[in-house]
Amino acid sequence: MDELVKLVTQRAGISDEQAKQAVQAVVGYLKQNLPAPIAGQIDGLISSGNAAWGATEAANLVGSLFGKKK
Repeated sequence: MDELVKLVTQRAGISDEQAKQAVQAVVGYLKQNLPAPIAGQIDGLISSGNAAWGATEAANLVGSLFGKKK
């Protein structure tokens, strides 16, 4: 998860703590709203370092929420 938090911090131009909160919110949302077999794999993806999938888009989205441009 640290890799994803770092990427969100850089791309969105927000603090590490804000990025961590944003990542945790997105991960929680995904776990609640994806089908159980997929949701059950989220922690494994994040902890294995494969969190970079779509991370650029996620970081850009978070940045836009905070008024930062791409």
